[in-house]
Amino acid sequence: MYQSELISKTRKYISQSEESLNAKILIKAGYVEQVMAGVYAYLPLGYRVLQNIESIVRQELNKISAQELLLPALQPKSYWEKTGRWDSLDVLYRFTSYYTSTELALGSTHEEIITPIAKNLIQSYQDLPLAAYQIQTKFRDEKRAKSGILRGREFIMKDLYSFHSSSEDLDTYYEIVTQAYLNIYKRLGIGDITLKTYASGGTFSKYSHEFQTISDIGEDTIFICEKCNIAINKEIIEEQKTCPECNNSDLTQRQSIEVGNIFKLQTKYSEAFDLEFTDENGINKPVIMGCYGIGISRLMGTLVEVFAENEAKMKWPVEVSPFNIHLIALNTDSVEVMQKAGELYDNLKENNQSVLFDNRNERPGIKFAEADLLGINKRVIISSKSISQNGVEINGNIVSFDQI
Repeated sequence: MYQSELISKTRKYISQSEESLNAKILIKAGYVEQVMAGVYAYLPLGYRVLQNIESIVRQELNKISAQELLLPALQPKSYWEKTGRWDSLDVLYRFTSYYTSTELALGSTHEEIITPIAKNLIQSYQDLPLAAYQIQTKFRDEKRAKSGILRGREFIMKDLYSFHSSSEDLDTYYEIVTQAYLNIYKRLGIGDITLKTYASGGTFSKYSHEFQTISDIGEDTIFICEKCNIAINKEIIEEQKTCPECNNSDLTQRQSIEVGNIFKLQTKYSEAFDLEFTDENGINKPVIMGCYGIGISRLMGTLVEVFAENEAKMKWPVEVSPFNIHLIALNTDSVEVMQKAGELYDNLKENNQSVLFDNRNERPGIKFAEADLLGINKRVIISSKSISQNGVEINGNIVSFDQI
């Protein structure tokens, strides 16, 4: 893509109401636009980043036999009444249809939808296990939307649901998903600072698990066992003062951002909707469930918080960067430079590289400042100077054209 044709532009100044680093950078760089508190539009560059994150998540979940579907955002009140959450879930958006007077909810989560659907998919033990996931917009009526795209009222989330004939089978798949999540974070470039974290299991089990990325701006407090490389959420530290895996009591306190969570739902929702299967002996039993969430847009904000050097400079991880290469042409009044730059641009595209080509007639200082803000992972500079040395500049070094 030619940068001169990119519909979004960088900005020097944004609203003083934006406090978080991720919002400041993403708005300045033209990745997102705030529509209202907690609601953002994703412009072409931002949408490319989201799609790259989604692609990584899809690839890793498809490897563990999860199948993708898409569930509705509009949900009937009756389903939420069956689980007792219509009146108890404080972040649920509720409204009444103007024409039919039907009471509806905007999906903040999808247990109430996937479970009754599963009744038509599962009859006997031969239909189990089953795992299905979606990537979809969620809505939560947060009391105070804050931290940019880390905590919004409208956001993009991946939720996976699994269905099993036994607790042992759920336990096995739970560990498989755990490894898939760790693979995802590794590919996103945050594997070394993202920890499996023990948290409250609520009414489901003794523990649930979160995945927390270490960050000084994080809302969560975790206690890390350096021996096991796992953590404990502050919410349960009084009841679990040592590492659950090695009993180590020497724990390190850090701030973190939650980037995923997994729960063993057991039979809470299957019993509410009479979701049963027939076992090998012809006996009806409730299906055992698990759920597994990752905030896609939240991950995008987390990556900014982790990899930004300051409000004017960041660098996306390789697999997430909106383009593989940012090709910057200097001395654009030179016919030779623009000809060579055009040839290089075409050659890179022919070799399946996605390229943002800064072909604009701007001063080098402006181009470099904007490139710092955009944060595309690999920067290639072509100029009269580099051509005189028969190459391009990458990280301050001249590299021949055939080595890019």
